[in-house]
Amino acid sequence: MRKLKGIIVSDKMQKTRVVEVERLTKHQKYQKYHKTTRRFKVHDEKNEYKTGDTVVIQETRPLSKDKRWTILGKV
Repeated sequence: MRKLKGIIVSDKMQKTRVVEVERLTKHQKYQKYHKTTRRFKVHDEKNEYKTGDTVVIQETRPLSKDKRWTILGKV
């Protein structure tokens, strides 16, 4: 299962957090690196993580329409 590191950007839903993962990608034509961000809806059973926390997330079975990740812990 994949593991990614990201920052929580929203904690407004119950048992769900939105985590933004940033990575470097190479431009196909110009061969320069640039940052791309992707947002994942992540399961947080106890509502213990808040906005601004850096966390490690792990892929899991589908928990709802959009949630396929769970939080492993803080970094």
